[in-house]
Amino acid sequence: MPHVIVEYSGNLEEALDFQGFCEHLRQAAAGIEAFPTPGIRVRATRVDHYAIADGNPAHGFIDISIRLRGGRPDAVKKDATQRIFDAAQAFIAPVMAQRPIALSLEMRDIDPELSPKTGTIRDHLETS
Repeated sequence: MPHVIVEYSGNLEEALDFQGFCEHLRQAAAGIEAFPTPGIRVRATRVDHYAIADGNPAHGFIDISIRLRGGRPDAVKKDATQRIFDAAQAFIAPVMAQRPIALSLEMRDIDPELSPKTGTIRDHLETS
């Protein structure tokens, strides 16, 4: 963990490189000591049906949800939340300066007893 899930309004597809955005967020998460690299997952989903504020079709949104296995201290989670939000904001700043975009982020814990995990990614990571 963490899983970083991005939902974005479809009207931003042409304005922003979402593959680059995912990689940017992955790098930000990888720089956080409390986030083990093998557990980081970043994905983005385009949302085509939405209504925002006054209904102006130019409005867009990017909503980031971080699901994190429980057990980390609140101060660690608060720091991680701010670091990832800052990274997201920096990446989209040029587009945000040109058009109306709402950016939001929420981090929430997952109960480890109710979320079994398995995988082989660690077995295939390159060691430097």
